Parts: sequence; C-alpha cells; structure tokens
Amino acid sequence: MQTVEEIAREIVAREGGFVNDPDDPGGATNHGVTIGTLRRLGLDLTGDGKVSVADVRQVSRRQAEEIFIAHYYRAPGIDALPQVLRASVFDMYVNAGANAVRILQRLLNDMGQSVEVDGRIGPQTIAAARAAAAMAPDHIADAYGIARRNYYYALADRRPASRKYARRRDGGKGGWIRRAEAFIAPRYHLSAAEHAARVAAWG
Repeated sequence: MQTVEEIAREIVAREGGFVNDPDDPGGATNHGVTIGTLRRLGLDLTGDGKVSVADVRQVSRRQAEEIFIAHYYRAPGIDALPQVLRASVFDMYVNAGANAVRILQRLLNDMGQSVEVDGRIGPQTIAAARAAAAMAPDHIADAYGIARRNYYYALADRRPASRKYARRRDGGKGGWIRRAEAFIAPRYHLSAAEHAARVAAWG
C-alpha cells in the first residue's frame, strides 16, 4: 500500500506548476495549492504582510505536499476511511474540496447505507464506508472513481467554461476525466467513442 506521502507526491505531480486560469474558480494555483488555501491558512510566504499571487508563486513542491497531508487528508478525516478509498478521495479533496466527500456519501447511500450528504467525514460516514468496503472490497474504489468521473462531466454540463478541463481541443479526454480514470480499473475506462458521445451535446 502507498504511504500518504507517496500519494501526496503523485497529487502534486498531477497538479503541475503555477497556473492562473481566469476560467478556474480557484484562482491562482501552484502545485495544486490555491490562493484561497494560502489565505485561509494565513501563509504569507513572501513576508510582505499580505497573501497574493506572489505568494502562490513561492509555494514549493514540498510545501504543497505538507499542506495537502495536513489540511486535505488528516484534517477532513480521510485517514479514517478504508484504505482502498483513501488515495482517490484524497486526490479528489485536493481538486474539489468537500465535494469529494459528498460524492462518497451519495455513493454510500446508493450502496444501501444511510448517510447524510453534508461533505463531512464523521462517525456515520466512516462506519458506512467501512461497511460498504467490506460488502464490495473489489468494487468500491472503481465505483467511487466512476462517481468522480460522472461529477466532472455533470459540472461541465452546467458550466461551459469548465468544459476544457473535461474535453481537450482535439475532442479527447481532458485532465479531469483522465484524473478520475487514474483511480479506475482499465476495464471501466470510457473508450474514445464513449467519451465523444458523452460530450457531443457540448457542440
């Protein structure tokens, strides 16, 4: 099994370097750490008394890994989930915050558990996740990854500006879809034709 440090390194590598895309609601980002995260944590890396884009540019890969482990893995309680779910939920929490947990909670309800969809990992969600993982140990990680993929497609359905993250200019799978499928067994990956059919309505 991977350590949380190994998972964090992979997330940072997946996120890439500095980006300030006006279509990204998260704003300026470096190694996956957003300006909003730096402000929330009060991290003035330049020491000029304010947290700005300049501070985002200063974030190192190591700092990003430490921030993710402390604030996106341990703080929300992902370390209490079954091992089989931790890497994907952690990766999704970095990408989508509490929506990562809401996706899991909806999946757990679909699997016959009874969980409030509130985006928080408490005793109820932990117990339900453990029960669901025991019931379907070989399938729950794929089911969560597929739910992630569906979330990304649905988000792009609603927000045209985000479609470039789900579909490349050449029509192929965008970064969001490839990211979700990194945690899904190959037999459940969408073919190029299936992806094209899913996004055809976008024009």
